[in-house]
Amino acid sequence: MTPERVAITAAVAAMNVDAALLHVTTAALMGLILSAGIERFLQPRPLLKRPLAAWQAHAGLWFACYGSIALVTGRPWCALAATAALLMTLALVSNAKMRSLREPFIFQDYDYFLDAVRFPRLFLPFFGVKSFLGATAVFMLALACLYYESPPIHRFAWNGQLGGLAVVLGAAALLLRSASRQGFSVHFRPEDDLRALGLPACIWAYARAERAAPDLRSPFDSAGIWISKPQPAPHLVAVQLESFFDARAFYDGIKTDVLAEFDAIKAESAYGALTVPAWGANTVRTEFAFLTGVGEDSLGAHRFNPYRVVARGRHVSSLPMFLKGMGYRVICIHSYWARYYSRDRVFRRFGFDEFMDIRSFAGARRFGPYVADAEVGEKIVQALRKAACPTFVFAITMENHGPLHLERARLSDVEELYTTPPPPGCDDLTIYLRHLRNTDRMLGSLRVAFMDQDLPVELCCFGDHVPVMPKTYSILGAPDGNAPCLWWSNPQRRDGLQLEHASLDSSDAWRGQAGRCGVESPLPVHLMAPAWLRSIQAKADR
Repeated sequence: MTPERVAITAAVAAMNVDAALLHVTTAALMGLILSAGIERFLQPRPLLKRPLAAWQAHAGLWFACYGSIALVTGRPWCALAATAALLMTLALVSNAKMRSLREPFIFQDYDYFLDAVRFPRLFLPFFGVKSFLGATAVFMLALACLYYESPPIHRFAWNGQLGGLAVVLGAAALLLRSASRQGFSVHFRPEDDLRALGLPACIWAYARAERAAPDLRSPFDSAGIWISKPQPAPHLVAVQLESFFDARAFYDGIKTDVLAEFDAIKAESAYGALTVPAWGANTVRTEFAFLTGVGEDSLGAHRFNPYRVVARGRHVSSLPMFLKGMGYRVICIHSYWARYYSRDRVFRRFGFDEFMDIRSFAGARRFGPYVADAEVGEKIVQALRKAACPTFVFAITMENHGPLHLERARLSDVEELYTTPPPPGCDDLTIYLRHLRNTDRMLGSLRVAFMDQDLPVELCCFGDHVPVMPKTYSILGAPDGNAPCLWWSNPQRRDGLQLEHASLDSSDAWRGQAGRCGVESPLPVHLMAPAWLRSIQAKADR
């Protein structure tokens, strides 16, 4: 080859190398602009006017994700499509979550991607067919780019693709470092934070906040809740009712006898309303608050899934631990898998002696896709009949769990459940009432069984959150999100100690725990267990 031809070849190669560098940086910048456009599809829509640090975090995360994919594949346009597909999927997931749960996607939801594979029926139906097809189309585009785009010959040349990726990844590091130094505030109100910061920056801020240790001080750290154990020591039963609320106050065309047993128990109980930190799902937020007495305001970013930090080894005092110290045997009954939400690990740390999960319900009746609430009630009664010592049973029902729209409403249901049928489009409400009636019957069976107990029984029932019925709510309006609760005692405890026909709003125990909330205020759920125990102590001291 002549020297002239060698020089020409070298010049062409140099031009190709420079072109590869240009492709990488151009694709990175085009993708960044595209990412801002994808955010316009979010609900709520993020503001373009946001803190500089939020934009720096947004750009830094985009460059980091894009640069990493391009480094692995050697295909910058494929990396652009793949990163856009990831962001689009997160946006679609966020919108679906917002529709169902009134909360956008946050960093603490990352476990749900794995749970969607492990428990697909609980998650995938909420995503929706259109969202699934949209996400699939974008990922197919990324795969097409992977097939048709070829890495450059001089992929690892510093004045080519490798150099361009070094610039992109270096910019990502600098932007994220600058965002960390400047900082921006988050309020752990996901809807507000998303609107103010945008999705990538909000996810990044919540991820950083996850590293902060929560304040897990609990009222169960002190033995002062009970000065002395009441004698004879009552059995204690707490039932967390899945998606339970009084739907009759929500729509007045529902027959009153749908909750006839609940009304009968309520007439003999202290009762009221709870403010719960969940809407439609995220049961563990309510559950953690009840079992530990720790309010969400002290948890920071861990409020969204407090079980995660406990599963990792953080200690928190709990109601089961406290009762074990008082000589109780403590049992959990849950008609679903113990590994869901890592309850198997968390409840061991909480001090439960026994956890009866879905494996204890082999051959049990189902109503809809889940174990019937009636079966849970029977397990509770069996546990107390076998008890050789004072026993605390914490039961978690499952029958009312959605997605409700996968079941079909029947004409007979409408006739049995309503005095006035709701408008078209409210089938979810009909299906929900079908399950709610079964929950009511379970409560009635517990009341009858506990009346026959030789020992006193104290019963606490509460809902974890309202059900997911977005279409029904759009037609009839949404409930306030509070959950009902009540404290009931069997006849063995009615020797002048029962708070008959009382409201929790007006009972001494309720007022003492509600503090500045006022007489008419619902009780925060994290104060309920201490208030319940103190009310039992107060009755025993009379």
